[in-house]
Amino acid sequence: MPIASEAPLALNTAGRKAWRRQGRWARQWAATRRLWRRPGFVLAVLVVAFALAAALLPQTLSAFDPNATAPLAKLIAPNAQHWFGTDELGRDLYTRVVYGARLSISAALLAVGLALLGGLGLGVLAGFAGGRVDALIMRVIDVLLALPGLLLALAIVTAIGFGTLPVAVAVGVGIVPGFARTTRAEVLRVKTLPYVEAARLGGVSWLGTLRRHILPNAWGPVAVLATLDFGAAVLATAGLSFLGFGAAPPAAEWGTLIATGRHFLITAPGCRCCRARFWWRWCSASITLPAPWRRPRDE
Repeated sequence: MPIASEAPLALNTAGRKAWRRQGRWARQWAATRRLWRRPGFVLAVLVVAFALAAALLPQTLSAFDPNATAPLAKLIAPNAQHWFGTDELGRDLYTRVVYGARLSISAALLAVGLALLGGLGLGVLAGFAGGRVDALIMRVIDVLLALPGLLLALAIVTAIGFGTLPVAVAVGVGIVPGFARTTRAEVLRVKTLPYVEAARLGGVSWLGTLRRHILPNAWGPVAVLATLDFGAAVLATAGLSFLGFGAAPPAAEWGTLIATGRHFLITAPGCRCCRARFWWRWCSASITLPAPWRRPRDE
């Protein structure tokens, strides 16, 4: 009989020695490497990074005081010194937009965090308990989904008062139903998978199964929904501020800046309102652009 060649065996051995297990950060970088080659993704990341820098360190992006008035320099068109021009009191609009990022982004973060906690709790309880508990929770969620989100937020903020915190709470309660339905659908899907049943047969408690097997595998679609709803929360909080429910003047908030600038669209040399609205739209769109556009469906 012919003797098999030892070359393939040596090649396989060498390949086996060359292979090394990648760390977690290396695997994540390999998964996101393709995204960094897309110009749209890079532009969105830059806009979001600028908005976060404006929220955390606004003094590094502008040398003006957002509340310093200059009556002789009111309603000036954009120039090299005042990039967005000035408002009716002579305040630099670019500075007020930068400082307003802290209030607007903080309110959106609080709203999404509140919705995430509430929606996760209700969704996990409904999907994991089932039966009458599931039916009761989902009927309440259906009632909340039947109400327009802005109308629900207006009713809540009218009841609890005006300000940035009440606006964030109102917006957060308005988007809780979406998180609850998505979480419930994922829990119903994951808890019937073979490894969950194997864990239960192996003697793992329900709480341990939920913590180790169900929540980690049901988290992905909920995180995507949180990314998508963060941009919507920015628009909703700014919209309520535009209607006068946000922070009181002279606080710089994106919705308040647009509400103030609309009165000078004709008399002012430049369109103050449109520039603030342009920045507002860009930030919200950039937050949602890197996220996948496919939302999980309820089962």
